[in-house]
Amino acid sequence: MNLKRLYIHTIGCQMNVYDSEQIAMQLAAIGYEQTATLDDADLIIVNTCTVRAKAEQKAFSFLGRLAKIKRYKKRLIIGVGGCVAQQEGQRILERMPAIDLVFGTQAIERLPHLIQQIESRHCRIVDVDMAERPDIPDSVVGQQEPVQVAKFVTIMRGCDNYCAYCVVPFVRGRETSRQPESIIREIKALVAKGVKEVTLLGQNVNSYGKNQNLCSFAELLAMINEVEGLVRIRFTTSHPKDLGTDLISGFKDIIKLCSHIHLPVQSGSNRILKRMNRNYTREQYLDKVSELRDTCPQIAITSDIIVGFPGETETDFDQTLQLVETVEFDGLFAFQYSDRPPAPAVKLPDKISTSIISNRLQVILAYQDQLTRSKNQQMVGSTQQVLTDGLSKKEAAGGPAGGDPSLQWTGRTSTNKIVNFYVVASTANSLNLTGKMVAVHIDEGHSHSLSGRAVNLEPSLRGLKGVENYAA
Repeated sequence: MNLKRLYIHTIGCQMNVYDSEQIAMQLAAIGYEQTATLDDADLIIVNTCTVRAKAEQKAFSFLGRLAKIKRYKKRLIIGVGGCVAQQEGQRILERMPAIDLVFGTQAIERLPHLIQQIESRHCRIVDVDMAERPDIPDSVVGQQEPVQVAKFVTIMRGCDNYCAYCVVPFVRGRETSRQPESIIREIKALVAKGVKEVTLLGQNVNSYGKNQNLCSFAELLAMINEVEGLVRIRFTTSHPKDLGTDLISGFKDIIKLCSHIHLPVQSGSNRILKRMNRNYTREQYLDKVSELRDTCPQIAITSDIIVGFPGETETDFDQTLQLVETVEFDGLFAFQYSDRPPAPAVKLPDKISTSIISNRLQVILAYQDQLTRSKNQQMVGSTQQVLTDGLSKKEAAGGPAGGDPSLQWTGRTSTNKIVNFYVVASTANSLNLTGKMVAVHIDEGHSHSLSGRAVNLEPSLRGLKGVENYAA
């Protein structure tokens, strides 16, 4: 089999990252090896996102660059996948003559056959066929993948909620859950390759299994908790209306479940929540937050906010800001509303001006930045258990202890805080802490991370001896 080069450009959410990994492994079966260099590629796949206008604009801008490359590289194959591909279909081929393939969100398993057709027939193909509730096949776990500490695992696809602003049900289909046995097999295979942490992905993980009479999400978490060698479990995203006591109790009862939940609220105004078709009230959301913190006092809560939804008044926005102040989120993703056809909100009256939306966004982001920094600074002096991802981007020499050699590592706490930490010892350069749990004394809290130093690291250490058993 002739070796060919594949370049994948991923835009959007964690689910797209996971899908891109599946694309790479599907195409490996027909001789494609990934490259990090665009000019080396024989096949370029752009995995797109249409949830926000900016992401779609990025996709078409990148595709425009690829058209220039194809002018001098005639045999280059260019494919477009993901949500923009599902939504636009044939129109992409009409708009961009350099594109060879448009494939939808349910066509990943058909991709090898589609590419082989293009290779042999030099044709252009659109495949955006979508079943209402398709079976989700087993995911592929690559044999030659480099070891990673943390990986995403998709447990369901699509969504049944039809929030007024959202295109997901239209581009990813109705909600379908994977069989629990399939999920467990994938996680065991990942752990066998050295993975220590998995993040379970779904548009609304709280409703996992409900429309197929499978186990509940809380029961699935308990099953995954039993996988030997797995250290941590995370998940995203939770819909507040489906967050029940059984899952909340899991933050106390399921040992490997991390103390963090991403719980999008979108607005603090009941009037706007109703227009968004979110099916919960401000008061119900705050009750869920209280129950989470009563059950797991150390839990970190992050959220999403949409600013400038049609009809949002200053009073509505003030109510959102008050909710943010009340909850004191650990982190917040705030976005400007943009029309996303065919989502129902496109037809709503009383659109908000761009300047007003921009001002409101800056207000809420500035407040949350202060709050996040304050929460991080409150952790100074504590000792946190950090699962180490590897060396930090900024590897330092010298470090905090005078003239000792040091290396800076990075990882995350159970509450999903990024921690950059030093190991100071005469053997620092011989250590490999990747995938190890390390106790770290927090020295500083920053806007988006913490920094500190590993504690009780003996200068006589060699290799990994004793690393997993650091004590404060």
